[in-house]
Amino acid sequence: MHPSKFQPVDSAYAHMVNKNNKKTVISYYLSVIIGCFSPLLSAEEQNEALNLSVEDLLNVEVTSVAKKAQSLNDAPAAAFVISNEDIKRSGATSIPDALRLAPGLDVAKIDANKWAVSSRGFNGRVANKLLVLIDGRNAYTRSFSGVYWENQDVMMEDIDHIEVIRGPGATLWGANAVNGVINIITKHSSQTQEALLNAGGGNREQGFGSFRYGAKLGANTTARAYVKGFNRGENSNLTGAKAGDDWNKVQGGFRLDSRLSTQDTLTFQGDIYRTDINQFSNYPQIAPPFQVAENDKTLAYGGNLLSRLQHTFSPTSDYSLQFYYDTYTRNEVPLYERRDTLDLDFQHRFALLDRHEIIWGASYRFGHDHLDGKKILNGSIPYNLNPSTVNDQVASGFIQDELTLIDNTLWLTLGSKFEHNDYSGFEGQPSARIMWAPHNQHRLWAGISRAVRTPSRAEQNLTALTRIIPPQAQPFPPFGTPPVAIISQGSPDFRSEEVITYETGYRTVFSKSVSLDVTGFYNDYRDLRESLPGAPVFNGAFLQLPLIFTNALKGKSYGVEIATVWQMLDWWRWDVNYSWLHTQLNDEGNPQTAISPQQRVSLRGALSPRRDIDLDFWLRWVDTNFAVSSFSDTYIKGYVTLDLRTAWRPYQGIELALVGQNLLAQQHLEYVQENQTSATAIDRGVYGKISWSF
Repeated sequence: MHPSKFQPVDSAYAHMVNKNNKKTVISYYLSVIIGCFSPLLSAEEQNEALNLSVEDLLNVEVTSVAKKAQSLNDAPAAAFVISNEDIKRSGATSIPDALRLAPGLDVAKIDANKWAVSSRGFNGRVANKLLVLIDGRNAYTRSFSGVYWENQDVMMEDIDHIEVIRGPGATLWGANAVNGVINIITKHSSQTQEALLNAGGGNREQGFGSFRYGAKLGANTTARAYVKGFNRGENSNLTGAKAGDDWNKVQGGFRLDSRLSTQDTLTFQGDIYRTDINQFSNYPQIAPPFQVAENDKTLAYGGNLLSRLQHTFSPTSDYSLQFYYDTYTRNEVPLYERRDTLDLDFQHRFALLDRHEIIWGASYRFGHDHLDGKKILNGSIPYNLNPSTVNDQVASGFIQDELTLIDNTLWLTLGSKFEHNDYSGFEGQPSARIMWAPHNQHRLWAGISRAVRTPSRAEQNLTALTRIIPPQAQPFPPFGTPPVAIISQGSPDFRSEEVITYETGYRTVFSKSVSLDVTGFYNDYRDLRESLPGAPVFNGAFLQLPLIFTNALKGKSYGVEIATVWQMLDWWRWDVNYSWLHTQLNDEGNPQTAISPQQRVSLRGALSPRRDIDLDFWLRWVDTNFAVSSFSDTYIKGYVTLDLRTAWRPYQGIELALVGQNLLAQQHLEYVQENQTSATAIDRGVYGKISWSF
């Protein structure tokens, strides 16, 4: 079992409360909890059931901060680890929902099949300042410099842990690691040698199942294969009508790990998937009523292959060579998109003169895409990309030196990434970090970094009809204004966005039962994207007003993130997170507040009063927020939500679980997509699950 069990949270948005239903659901769960407390086991058995250590929590091994294995406690960054046990006990059924466990992350569910996920603000469906990796494979898409979260999935039981780095990681990971890095790491196949069968369903999770089988293929080779599928039901819109956002997905994959020699290991893995997504979308049109609603059905499918060779020279020297291929196709109502990516990455670590640990590496990525705009019901083509097919390349190298200034007390880390891409040319992204350990229970660190977010395909090549302003009648006919078509337009002059980040943090274990992690940061943003009006054109029937992507926006943000763990009893643990964020954008001299919640609080309790019983509750509060879309700006009220989970293991290898999600309200609003999709509320959900390992 991973040492970092039962950790903190972050979350989503707004609310609408149905008090009668809330009382019924909460009363049921309270009765289950009270009933399970009666036959408590001995203290020794309780420790076996919930073997937690706050000190172990900070000693968990991470690799994302420095591209090497190191203790979380020794990482000079705002790092957090979500373990497999955390994910299971949270009841999360998707990667984005599991990411709510981390402080400093802004996770909002747009509807049943889409999420907005970011770190330290700037959230949205097309959030573009967060780098996401799955076993070293980059989940980023060049189309909008972000992530299609509905495409990214693994068997949740096979996740070993998720490493969350808030703040820039560009020195090691490159462009788009502006406000954070998420690294999803699956288990070594030797850890999944048994068979595992899962099945369940409920009102939102209408039906799901997965099967994984692991086997030993030789003395030094293990492998596993899996298949999973689900059908998720539709939510409601704000009027109470069905939102039509149901979806289903089937996915399968494999992983093989082999020790070729005492010095060499090889990993080979892959996934393939297909998903059918439903949504109701609104598209602008020139003729009355100037907007058309369409039942938008999306078919998406794709797959990936990854191979990684690791060679160890000595405990202080090793190298790795990784190759992956990723492909996906999305056939939506307004746009057909296909993208293929090839990536080759090499890195080498070695010690120098006893006080230096050097990590350097180089990578090359080749991408090919094809994007075609399609006609919708009214015959118009809302999206167009010219050219429709593009090949793009990224070549990069990095070097980082961790220098020990005082043995076991003071370390300085210096490094930089050097990158060339076809959109903005050459980019340099340096960083400097220092770590001080005045006592074995205390760590203080500080850092300064530069990171860039390189242009996306859309920002240079897109033309999109985003909004129609209806004609305005004047008091004296025949005078009046024609319809105005707002056109978002990319520009070949659009360049990279930039941030200079200053961070400082403190970690401590007050006692064997209490830990504290505090981070403060200040971000100075430059050359942010802003759409400015170009020259209007009248074509005889309507006025066309282009909004051209420019780098005219700048801003700043600062905040505090706090995570604490309290092991109250051997069988009862509390995790508490608090995040505060202030963002100020300067729009041509006019300050504006960015659209991100200012405060978030998470309180999670994990109890194992018996060896065969788990009880979990998760209370979240998210501050008010604004969502800016093509059609209107939506005020999203702050909200409180509660998730509860009960699990029982009647026999070895069998677990029965009952999970309630969003229990304090019949429905609540978390986010509204920037374009097209109507506002969708997230409904209360309950599901049951059975797991059998054999």
